[in-house]
Amino acid sequence: MPSPVRLGSARQGVSRLRILATSDLHAHITPWDYHKNRPSPAIGLARTASLIAKARAEVAGSILVDNGDFLQGSPLGDVQALRARGDGAALHPMIAAMNQLGYDVATLGNHEFSHGLDFLMTHLATAQFPVISANLVRRLGPAPLEDQILVPPTLIVTRELADASGELHPLRVGFIGLAPPQTIVWDHAQLGDRLQARDILEAAAAHVPALRAQGADVVIALSHSGIGSPTPAPAMENASAALATLAGIDALVTGHTHQTFPAAYGSSEPEIDAASGYLSGKPAVMPGFYGSHLGVIDLDLIWADDRWQIRDGQSALRPIARRTAQGTLRALTQSAPEIMELSAQAHQATQLWARRRVGQSSTPLHSYFAMIAPTAAVRLVAQAQAAQVARSLAGGPYADLPLLSAAAPFQAGGRGGPENYAQVAAGRLTLRNVFDLYPYPNTAAALVVSAANLHDWLERSFSQFQRIAPGSQDSPLLNADFPSFNFDTIEGLTWAVDLSAPARFDTRGQVVDAKAQRIIDLRYQGNPLDPGQRYVLATNSYRASGSGAFAGARPQAMILDGPQSSRDILADHIASLGRIGAAAPANWRFVAMPGTSVLFDSAPKAADHLADLAPLQAEPLGLTPQGFRRFRLHL
Repeated sequence: MPSPVRLGSARQGVSRLRILATSDLHAHITPWDYHKNRPSPAIGLARTASLIAKARAEVAGSILVDNGDFLQGSPLGDVQALRARGDGAALHPMIAAMNQLGYDVATLGNHEFSHGLDFLMTHLATAQFPVISANLVRRLGPAPLEDQILVPPTLIVTRELADASGELHPLRVGFIGLAPPQTIVWDHAQLGDRLQARDILEAAAAHVPALRAQGADVVIALSHSGIGSPTPAPAMENASAALATLAGIDALVTGHTHQTFPAAYGSSEPEIDAASGYLSGKPAVMPGFYGSHLGVIDLDLIWADDRWQIRDGQSALRPIARRTAQGTLRALTQSAPEIMELSAQAHQATQLWARRRVGQSSTPLHSYFAMIAPTAAVRLVAQAQAAQVARSLAGGPYADLPLLSAAAPFQAGGRGGPENYAQVAAGRLTLRNVFDLYPYPNTAAALVVSAANLHDWLERSFSQFQRIAPGSQDSPLLNADFPSFNFDTIEGLTWAVDLSAPARFDTRGQVVDAKAQRIIDLRYQGNPLDPGQRYVLATNSYRASGSGAFAGARPQAMILDGPQSSRDILADHIASLGRIGAAAPANWRFVAMPGTSVLFDSAPKAADHLADLAPLQAEPLGLTPQGFRRFRLHL
């Protein structure tokens, strides 16, 4: 991989193009956490707006872009969707904020479609900036350039830059927009067959040369897709590293997985320079989520041979908040008053809506320990799914099959920090609490799976743990690269977990040791699983479509796909119960390893709930530099 020169600023005779990027804003405009009903210094486009203004002032030739998932993903966004049923033409506050900030271009993310195609197109009509997507189209043609487009696939933005002598020349900056092809499966309940998708790499391979032929001097990929592997594969969800290997692309804005890039972690793949922010030698950024960071890509150009040529490039992130030495988040920017003002009415309406009562709970519901023990919050979601699927399949050909339900914790620390946990106190439950327990707009789904699928499903989940040597002391328990939303547990089964065994899968779901077996004593209703029995597995549309690489999960195996959202199902289930009682007996456990201890990090408030971890004899230790509370567990 070539090693680009890192420049701190443009040099004499060199002109600078600056790309300012946001991604995965998810309708977070104000610095307010609607799930916790409190201010947050680390979210909100209003705060990012201050960084945008400063970065623009530093470089005249700046272009502001958004990398997708801007329209949906917060209670504010969902309230706007509910209100749109009565007034579909009203200006969406997120669009209003982006208009105010003068975005030059945005691409579609997968969650733009979560409220349906009509909702999306109605609100895009009010945007004062172009929106592009090269691989999400109305109808596929014989080749990518012959597809029936939904929005333009590419765009050229022109800026004038001065050469070494001060003479101005137009710089034509081409943009291509791309998103996971799985979008059409994840949101099939809302879209039906009105949207089709191409492979990201296939679409880019056709449209990038076309952009060059149209006169683009520089091409930037707006890739609403995670970093992934640099090795191309069909239908990649996270394809940005592979995309960077294509000739003709000069820089990339990535997203979708809510990570940050450049990042402090390293990579074993030489094409991915995480520390400095290069993919196959090309500058790239992934600016977090909810407005947490502004991505900055600087390309230094020279005018030679009657054309602009890239000399060097660099990427960086600018955060809106930072942790103190005590682990507390502190804002680094002020909210832009004009953005706060135009979103004030929507903010107040969302707060009012979030206070609506749905039920009661006699026990706290939290995800502090959801990665290491059976948790009432996750099991409640699984139980709600199962009840809905049972109603939907009643009287049909699958009604007599054993019914199970898979669910994962969506907020369990990780890259979201020590604030990223579901925290619902005992007592009155409101819609705000439902959002806290289930923040995503998935729909209900169900699969028919085998006993072998179920075993592999759990092996995939429990690969998130490090291998622990018997008798070892204070080993880290979790693999930090394993996202919590891929830690499925299955309601209706019981099992034990042998942490001394190696993992069968890696973090991407690829088999690394086919003979490895951590899941033992797997049972249904007290009996070992019957290898010849088929089971119905309730889950959500994201998982059932194959996301996360779980055994047996694929669109062809789905016997139920929506249309009701998983969040509505949870709210209805809580209302039907009236009151949530004590948690059910634990359905899984670690195999005892006497004399062995491990370390686990959670929220500081987790120390108030140690009774939930009685079998592990948890000891609270100090705070980590990231603000987590560390615990010692005795296996």
